[in-house]
Amino acid sequence: MGERQRQEAQVIPLRGRQTTGRPRPLPEKRTPSQAPAEPTPIRPLPHSPGQGLGSGIRQGLAGALSFARKRLTGDYQIDEFGFDKDLTDTVILPPLKAVYDKWFRVETLGTDNLPATGGALIVANHSGTLPIDSVMMGVAVHSNTQPNRHLRMLGADLVFQTPILGALARKTGQTLACMDDAERLLCSGELVGVWPEGFKGIGKPFKERYKLQRFGRGGFVAAALRTGVPIIPASIVGAEEIYPKIGDLKPLARLLGLPYFPITPTFPLLGPLGAIPLPTKWYIEFGTPIRTDQHTPTDADDPATVFNLTDQVRETIQQTIYRLLDHRQGIFRG
Repeated sequence: MGERQRQEAQVIPLRGRQTTGRPRPLPEKRTPSQAPAEPTPIRPLPHSPGQGLGSGIRQGLAGALSFARKRLTGDYQIDEFGFDKDLTDTVILPPLKAVYDKWFRVETLGTDNLPATGGALIVANHSGTLPIDSVMMGVAVHSNTQPNRHLRMLGADLVFQTPILGALARKTGQTLACMDDAERLLCSGELVGVWPEGFKGIGKPFKERYKLQRFGRGGFVAAALRTGVPIIPASIVGAEEIYPKIGDLKPLARLLGLPYFPITPTFPLLGPLGAIPLPTKWYIEFGTPIRTDQHTPTDADDPATVFNLTDQVRETIQQTIYRLLDHRQGIFRG
């Protein structure tokens, strides 16, 4: 056998194997004094976004089925004003809450001033060409009270004379802005919302933004005095810029029976797209309640008392608006 063949026949030991021929030591037996090793704890699986989405879909489906069952069986209630709480909570409020959170990014201040029980009259400024500010305030009240309370808004006759809109307003708890309905709601412990500027406030030109208009004759103050409920001044900033009103087609407004027909930078130029509100940054602040239980119901017939309280509410709202305007960094970014 040649040298090369002897090298190929040579056995090359594997690395780490005993090659000396010594016996391999047996593993040591564990004595009773040695505790077994603790198992490695199982780590929880990371939360998957799909799990939360699936849970939300299941909850939404369950809610929809429950709502459908109640509608089919008639297992729901409607109060004397036509308010359908089940419809409002299940169908109307969820999309409005998405607009409130994602589109306008509303920040609420002074929510501790909203009572958990009992009646109160919330008085706010009105602006924005279309009454979206009142809708967003309703969402703010519902989202910041425990249990969730509904704002019963007092609306103009035009709202209830408009097809579909009038029926929807009734279903969501709104009623005519008349003294009798306001007092009945307040006496039953409801939160009532009123916008004393009316169409003068919501339809004012953009150049007059955030300047409060006249507060009518103070009928809201008289209602609060007769029922003894507190008046909560509320200030809204951000609504003025959603539809900047730069003109008014008065002949067309008269033809349609409207208080005004607005012209904005996007409407009617862009057609239906012009009806989409601009995504401005909103602030809603609920001020310190103004007590009326220190007065007597007969003070509602005293013009001086009514005027003084009306002026106090209006001035509180105006000064709060100025402060919020100084606070925000921009129209769209707060």
